[in-house]
Amino acid sequence: MNLVDKRGLGIGIGLAALACVALPAVLSPYWIYLAISAVVSAVIMQSYGVIVGRVGVMSLCQMSFAAIGAWVVLRLNVADAPGGFFVWLVLGGLAAVPVGVAIGLPALRIRGVNLAVVTFGFAVSADIVWNVNPFPGAQDLKMLDRPEPFVTDGSYFVFVTIVFTVLAVVLGVIGKTRLGLSWYELRHSERSAASHGVSVARSKLAAFAISAFVAGIGGGLLVGQLSTVVPSNFAMGQSLALFAVAIMIGPHHPEGAVIGGIFGAIMPTIMEKVSLPQDFGGVLFGVGALLALRSGLSHTDLTRMRKRERGARKLMKDAGIGAEEGAEKAAEPAPPLPAVPRDPGDRKPLLSVTGLTVRFGEVVALEAVDLTVPEGAVVGLIGPNGAGKSTFISAVTGFVAGYGGTVELAGARLDKHGPSVRARRGLRRTFQTTAIAPELTQYEYLAIGSGRRLPRADADELLEFFGCPPGEVPVSIVDAGTRRLLDVAAAIAARPKVALLDEPAAGQSAAESLRLGARLTQVPERFGVSILLVEHDMELVQATCEQVTVLDFGHVIASGPTGDVLADAAVRAAYLGAADVPAS
Repeated sequence: MNLVDKRGLGIGIGLAALACVALPAVLSPYWIYLAISAVVSAVIMQSYGVIVGRVGVMSLCQMSFAAIGAWVVLRLNVADAPGGFFVWLVLGGLAAVPVGVAIGLPALRIRGVNLAVVTFGFAVSADIVWNVNPFPGAQDLKMLDRPEPFVTDGSYFVFVTIVFTVLAVVLGVIGKTRLGLSWYELRHSERSAASHGVSVARSKLAAFAISAFVAGIGGGLLVGQLSTVVPSNFAMGQSLALFAVAIMIGPHHPEGAVIGGIFGAIMPTIMEKVSLPQDFGGVLFGVGALLALRSGLSHTDLTRMRKRERGARKLMKDAGIGAEEGAEKAAEPAPPLPAVPRDPGDRKPLLSVTGLTVRFGEVVALEAVDLTVPEGAVVGLIGPNGAGKSTFISAVTGFVAGYGGTVELAGARLDKHGPSVRARRGLRRTFQTTAIAPELTQYEYLAIGSGRRLPRADADELLEFFGCPPGEVPVSIVDAGTRRLLDVAAAIAARPKVALLDEPAAGQSAAESLRLGARLTQVPERFGVSILLVEHDMELVQATCEQVTVLDFGHVIASGPTGDVLADAAVRAAYLGAADVPAS
């Protein structure tokens, strides 16, 4: 953890301890009961924080997972099972996990509103089951007795607060791992996550499993509060309402989960006490939802992001990085590029693509394309718009299935593997349009891209090499050009065998483009990564690439040393036109 995380953890635990000491001493029994309801709701909101707040999945059945946890606790209570309430609580959470995974399976194929319909359908079905089959102990009035020393409402409030705090800490730790960081990337771009070696299936199913476990714990805590439960405690409408609260507030942050719990459990009572009509709560909720939709972020996300950006701007100012420095940098002449070797010599081929053919129905996007990237080389792939360059990269990296031909990396066939496996085996790519989660810092994004625990020194070296701001700076305040450089840095951070860069200089000035070219020529020797560069900037291609392949309408029309290819009459006619292009 960094210093900010330790400080936040200390503040959070301190506030939880203060609440455990002060609230039972000063609140009346009625308000203590409401406080328990708020904390239990906050625990369930944390399950929304995982699946909705972090992954961005529209799940409308979290209360059904809570009902499973409650059912297991009551069933074990009826059976007088060993272990007592504490063990039953954990078992209730675990019982919800396989159901969560099963519900998560459709998320591997569908998303958005379609997935919301599937999850809501499960909530409706579960609602019917609970209404037909009463919870264990309901018919013979077998009630749950709270365990010592949490028998009273005041002491039980302390217990649920401890559970909430432990879950918040654990989820916070998970959020700093590659799994937790990958959830943010999944929310913005599953393709980008897969290109970094993240298994989209495992990451999503893990999120469903963890969120179901947390919801199951919440259901068990509700049993401890009420001694028994009824189906209306887990009605499908509650799942929908809590989902809306999650979108508005952001329960993936502990303060958001607490606010959501208070909003759902105490707000009606507060409004009644101050003589406000209950409809006014709907108005407040609607205003808050509109503000969240307008900004595209939950309220806690927005608050935290603004705080991080203030700190980052101060950091950049202290480091002398700002608008004036950027203008001076843009005005600097591009550094002289080193001489690019034109003869691959006896270097062995690292990436070998043979006979690559891609068809979309009757349209032939690529036909029998051959291309080789030698070890330690920077190779170019050029062609006019629509020539098939991006399709080539997508097919080679596994994002286009059912192609013809073969793709070999270091002598190993990759044709049967998907994007994440190819990425983990050493084939990384970037996209024409970056989709980096703005909530992440540059350090966190490099950690995702590297696929390993990236030492801070290595991250700083990469950021400095590609001219990016300090690693603590969040992605939300860096410009589009810097994001493209960060994307390249993340691809190189994994130390793959080959990195396929799709127009990394797009949007850069001529001087910035040449500076990027100077860096790319150093990448094979400095980082041990060969590069396939797709670009429209002929000056950059000529200065950077030792070999070039030219595509036109999905066919290779020329391939060989850069100078020879750019001087080829067919290339000039199809792509470069009549303008003179100096060959070297």
